[in-house]
Amino acid sequence: MDTEQYLVRVRAALGALANPELAAPMRAYQRDQFPFLGIKTPERRQAVAALGKVRFSGAETLAVANALWEFPEREFQYVAVDLLARHANGLTVADIPALLALVQRKSWWDSVDGLAKVVGAVIHRARVEDPQIQRLMDDALTHDNLWVRRIALLHQLGWYGDCDAGRLFRYAATCAPETEFFIRKAIGWALRDYARHDPDAVRRFVEEHRQQLSGLSVREAMKHLGGV
Repeated sequence: MDTEQYLVRVRAALGALANPELAAPMRAYQRDQFPFLGIKTPERRQAVAALGKVRFSGAETLAVANALWEFPEREFQYVAVDLLARHANGLTVADIPALLALVQRKSWWDSVDGLAKVVGAVIHRARVEDPQIQRLMDDALTHDNLWVRRIALLHQLGWYGDCDAGRLFRYAATCAPETEFFIRKAIGWALRDYARHDPDAVRRFVEEHRQQLSGLSVREAMKHLGGV
């Protein structure tokens, strides 16, 4: 199946499942940011899986994702993120700018957090050959776009023992003064995730930076550690 056929078939498959009764509350849940077809995640993924496996190159995957991003209904962006996640092994560091460009289009936490996992997977694999590759995220942390900064904060989610703890804590401290909810939440989430690997290190960081961190970041970071 070529990319054009795939796009046509995805659009037809999801269009057949459109449910206006679900679309309204789904749109409301995302603060009326985007229109929805009204398809729940399991049904959406099942419909796409039923189209059969596809094997796209990295360039083809990005092209399809960009095309899906142009469709108005939010479910198509979810399909794009799922596609990128499945094909993450075919993406390279050279594709990071294209991924960050997607981050800045139709931006909201639901798409951005999915893309953070894709960016993280690409960098995690690449750092084996180039330990300095995470400097790309150093640049992202100073980006004007808050969602790109959120990517930088979240890109090490799930790395645990492979996490560059020094970079994680430096990013958290750097962004601590920000008042943006989605940045404060990301700081706490990133710290809480690493606490599964090294809870004592997270406790120490929170105690040392409690005056700089927002209450939200502290609560999120300490959620499973006891004591706020």
